[in-house]
Amino acid sequence: MAEQSSPTKPVRPTMGQVRSSSFLNDHQQYRPPSKPENHYGIDTVVEDIQATKISSPRQISPFNGIPSAENPPTIVESGVSHELSHPNCTSVPGTKQSKLVATIFYKSTSPRISNAVPSPRLSPQGSPSDKVPAVDELPANLAPTSNLESFPLEPPTNEPEPLDHIYGSHVSSMCITSFLHLMSSFPLPPGSTDLTSSHRCLKLDKNHENHPTVVELTLSPAPSPDYLSLEDLRKHELIYRFEREWNVDVALRVDSLWRRYPRLVVFDMDSTLITQEVIDLLAATIKDPPDLAARVADITHRAMMGELEFDSAFRERVKLLTGLPASIFEELRPVLDVTNGVKPLLRALKRLGVKTAVLSGGFLPLTSWLAGELGIDYAHANEVVIDETTGRLTGEVKGRIVGKERKRELLIEIAGKEGIALEQVIAVGDGANDLLMMDAAGLGVAWNAKPKVQMEASARLNGDSLLDLLYLFGFTSEEVEQLTA
Repeated sequence: MAEQSSPTKPVRPTMGQVRSSSFLNDHQQYRPPSKPENHYGIDTVVEDIQATKISSPRQISPFNGIPSAENPPTIVESGVSHELSHPNCTSVPGTKQSKLVATIFYKSTSPRISNAVPSPRLSPQGSPSDKVPAVDELPANLAPTSNLESFPLEPPTNEPEPLDHIYGSHVSSMCITSFLHLMSSFPLPPGSTDLTSSHRCLKLDKNHENHPTVVELTLSPAPSPDYLSLEDLRKHELIYRFEREWNVDVALRVDSLWRRYPRLVVFDMDSTLITQEVIDLLAATIKDPPDLAARVADITHRAMMGELEFDSAFRERVKLLTGLPASIFEELRPVLDVTNGVKPLLRALKRLGVKTAVLSGGFLPLTSWLAGELGIDYAHANEVVIDETTGRLTGEVKGRIVGKERKRELLIEIAGKEGIALEQVIAVGDGANDLLMMDAAGLGVAWNAKPKVQMEASARLNGDSLLDLLYLFGFTSEEVEQLTA
């Protein structure tokens, strides 16, 4: 009987027979492409951590924080190029560089509305009763009539669309960019190729996330004076349109030593240091005839607009005040409303050592009293004749009337007496009788002035505080607070 072979025992599987030590590697359907040597995947780290020696892909230099020839600083290309330049520093010896300073004031108290107004002939509902709205409801650029014969020969052009309500009710970055683009359109002096600029925020609005409301821009160089003088540049149509678009006032001045250090500031009184016209207050006390106050106010308005010659208009108004008691001047003292910001402004000027004067086309009794109350150094105004027996006004004026010519003469006289150059004199006023005085000073400032004065003055301020005058000197709000404390 043949010897039967013993059945073979099944071989027990061992780990050595497994193709790899990773089940994932054996059964995955997608195998990634080979990685470079210095790439360490999770499988390699887990499986071969003991067999593989991981070396750092780069050497770590023993840098101790101080760059040297052996340890140069690492330069990372970020795409941003930084360059240290000196366009607004002092000029190179032997040369002189002209700079222009533009102070931009945002007029928060007088926002403009959009030109996108509804039709003046039909209301949104189209009701027949609303076809003709009241004249005072029409926008300023729409004629308040439907009669062709009453239209002007050349219809008024539309005002530029206001942009401050789009980009922010402050001096926004877009506002500054627009102004710089405007200024770049003017030719530069010969030899200059680039216009450089720097800015400072002088005042921030505390109620609107600290946005700037007064910004000072320094432009270097100034536009070529051979192409456009500073006086013409201030009146340029592009500057006016920019002010209307962004609801701002722009004051342009040559950057000089006298800009920062004035020594004499001269003020008008009526509608400047105070908010009223004194002669209108006097006329309001006369009840017979009942229309006297309105007649005097109309003459005053026309004289301030430059429609009437001031001296003759003043004599005519004083004649209408005949018979008023001389005590009326004392009675009006409590009625005078000092303009907002005047008292801290005068306090700041006093601390700076600046002389002050008030040259008024009003009446000396009230002008002298107000100057004493406010601490003003000089006061000049008109003197009226008072009957000694009755103690009443005769309707006559004593001596020369303090009109536009006399104001200029007094400004020059005070500056000469104090030894002050006219370049260091600032004149502030609102009426046409202030124009000659403002023209003689180094800087003439129109304060909420009549249209003619706004166009002729060197600078315009149309805010709610006369303290804004200090920003024209380059002071910041912190410095203004220190001066007025």
